[in-house]
Amino acid sequence: MNKQELLKKLSDIEWDDFEVKKTSSELPKNIWETVSAFSNTAGGWIILGVSQHGNKYEISGVDNAEKISQDFINTIRNSNKFNTKILSICKKYKLGGKTVLGFYIPVSENKPVFFNSLQNTFIRNASGDRRASEYEINALYRNQAFGTMSAKTARGTSLKSINKESYHNFRDYLKRMVPELKYNKLDDASFNQKLQIIKNGKLTYGGLLFIGKNAAIQNHFPDFRIDYLEIPGTSYENSEPRYTFRIQEQENIWEYYFILFQRLRNYADNPLRIGDMGAGIEDTKQLDALREALINMLIHCDYFSPMKPRIRVFTNRIEFENPGSLPRPIEEILKEDVSIPRNPVLAKLFRCAKLCENAGYGFDKMLVWEKETGNKISFKSAMDMTKVVFPLNIAMTEITQKSSQKSSQKIFEMIVKNNNITIQEISEITGLSPAGIKKNLNILKQSGRIRRIGPDKGGYWEIIK
Repeated sequence: MNKQELLKKLSDIEWDDFEVKKTSSELPKNIWETVSAFSNTAGGWIILGVSQHGNKYEISGVDNAEKISQDFINTIRNSNKFNTKILSICKKYKLGGKTVLGFYIPVSENKPVFFNSLQNTFIRNASGDRRASEYEINALYRNQAFGTMSAKTARGTSLKSINKESYHNFRDYLKRMVPELKYNKLDDASFNQKLQIIKNGKLTYGGLLFIGKNAAIQNHFPDFRIDYLEIPGTSYENSEPRYTFRIQEQENIWEYYFILFQRLRNYADNPLRIGDMGAGIEDTKQLDALREALINMLIHCDYFSPMKPRIRVFTNRIEFENPGSLPRPIEEILKEDVSIPRNPVLAKLFRCAKLCENAGYGFDKMLVWEKETGNKISFKSAMDMTKVVFPLNIAMTEITQKSSQKSSQKIFEMIVKNNNITIQEISEITGLSPAGIKKNLNILKQSGRIRRIGPDKGGYWEIIK
């Protein structure tokens, strides 16, 4: 029989993932690898008494089902074989006069789950089990602190670790944009305490990341940054230049949010519609979807991971990718109103500003993109990363041309003010890559607006009138 026929026979269970194993009178030796893999990944069923030959399945049955079942349950619940107790659901089937056993292994909250030693930590990869790498094991340990780390205090920080400009901008934003917010009436000390920015005189990790000084953030999150690249192609490897824009490093998450949001505006079609009073109103559904994806990335990111969150804009899609898995399978989150942020302090700060949904993961708002553009969003979550991809429906050649025209004009205006300006200085101001700047300079030269006098070093730009 094939997979569908087998599952039809076992029709009383929803089969998200399963592994069949042929056995007769004792437990297979590799069964513990599968128990570990299911516990560490997304759960699944182990079926004993079925063998697989390519895409075909054969029911062989098990002997002494009661003993096998008892040995399995005792081992995962009561012995010292595994580092944590594992609860399992057991099912018994009679198929063609033969006995088949099914054991459901749920995803564990105490990861990593291993047997005998840490080296025996396994994860599920497609339809097989493989030994987890050191990087993946570390990611599993970090996931144990899901939802708790952002409220813990950062050693060595104090009120002086806050970036004053960011802090005042945040409070001013709340007063202007959310005047009814009760926290607006509080003094700074009470405000910081209520929003868990500061505890016992120290910044929480969430408060530090959100409005801290970059130097203080780097002490706890080395190489802290959020990458944003605009890539003139459908892949990074095949693009020339490799990127045309990359944002400069910002002080903290609050500062990153605004510059990232402004760049994403270029990729949302926000048409005007006529309101009830006859005035033009901007339809921001597409932009709202991108903003939800941006904030979703920021509040669910594992900032302790060596991997960095990033947004890559290709000619045919936008990818939001951040380190850290979701707490439950995406299919489950899409079906239910689940709200379990990795960084609750960050989530609360953004929600106070009414910049994201108050419940769930904002997936419903993201999915509006599909209705508005006709292109399906894809979601991917592994144990160490999450990725959301928005297909672009507009001709990116037109966007690239418009972006290039704006960049060329901006560079021209900079040269008018300072004809000795260097490519490095232009890059620091605009965020454009050196290759992107040279491309725009060539456009200005070919259009007869500027010419170079003297060598690259020591020369200057002349404006052609």
